[in-house]
Amino acid sequence: MLLVALLSLAVAAVAVVWATRSARSAASSVDEAALAQRMAAEVRAQVGEAAVDALTANNEQFLALAEQRFEKQQEKTRNLLDPFEVQMKAIDETVGKLRTAHEQDKGAVEKMSVEMARRIGELTTSTTTLSEALRSPTARGAWGENQLRNVIELAGMAPYCDYDEQASGENREGVGGRPDVRVRMPNGAHLAVDSKVPLSAYLDAQSATDPADVEAHLVRHAAALRAHVNALASKKYWEQNDGPAPEFVVLFVPGESFLADALRTDVPLLQDAMEKRVLLASPVNLLALLWSVARGWQEARIAENARHIADLGEDLYGRMGKVLEHLGKTGRGLDQAVRSYNELIGSVEGRLLVTLRRFPELGVGTDDLDSPAELETLPRTPEVHEGPDA
Repeated sequence: MLLVALLSLAVAAVAVVWATRSARSAASSVDEAALAQRMAAEVRAQVGEAAVDALTANNEQFLALAEQRFEKQQEKTRNLLDPFEVQMKAIDETVGKLRTAHEQDKGAVEKMSVEMARRIGELTTSTTTLSEALRSPTARGAWGENQLRNVIELAGMAPYCDYDEQASGENREGVGGRPDVRVRMPNGAHLAVDSKVPLSAYLDAQSATDPADVEAHLVRHAAALRAHVNALASKKYWEQNDGPAPEFVVLFVPGESFLADALRTDVPLLQDAMEKRVLLASPVNLLALLWSVARGWQEARIAENARHIADLGEDLYGRMGKVLEHLGKTGRGLDQAVRSYNELIGSVEGRLLVTLRRFPELGVGTDDLDSPAELETLPRTPEVHEGPDA
């Protein structure tokens, strides 16, 4: 717009100059210098006024255009900010919920931490008490026997039913022995289980802090377990009581770690024990073994029940024959009774009722006498139907 105004002023100035020249040629008496100055002043005044007007109009137009674009941009910005504001509100709500949940979880965690600290303290106290108690041979033996009893009950081998506690006897060489448990097997055999495991060295290893001392105590623990294996193998429990028995004895170790640490320290111990017919069993291994024995008892009971069922079936079959014999006699008796009854009816009808019906004619009695009916239904004779395989 400003450029158009300036161009118009320039055209006007050129027109004035041409008009001035034309006037100069027409009126030669006028002073050329004065005329030029006046014309220049007029041109400058017109140009300045036109420039001011053009600049003012251009500024007003620019401001109007800028205001329109600002309003449009503000509207676009408002449209863009509306979803953002909704999302911000949703985020604020979510953050509030998370803060509330965090406070609740924090309280629960603190409560759990306090409870866990208390439980850990109780466990530490119990562990210390158990460790001190296990240092006593009597308490250690009672604890091992209790662990053994728990495993046996878990396997379904109830006390005094499938096993005997503290059974004693002598083998063929006269060496006596007293296993902790003698488990009876379905075929009349017995399986000896011993749980007297030395644990003093292992407890010393648990209380030691120096790794070298821990390893030394574990070596003593493995050596003590090996010595107990040798002593147990010499008793030959499978030769006692002159009964059949698996030619091995089970050495029950009442803790998984007791056996694992010993086998880690003395690697050949397991192989040597099996060669001496001593089966090293942790609670898990003994449970699996006793489950197998319990399964054998179940199958033996099923087989025994099957024999009882067969005997009962044979007895029932014999008794059923006798019942059928009596049933036949009863049926034949009923048939004879029905035939005799019908013969009696014929005799009454043909001989007795003929005479009785004459009394009304003689003035004695007025009602007619009904004739009794014969029985047409006869007892059914039992029939034996052969089966499809007969």
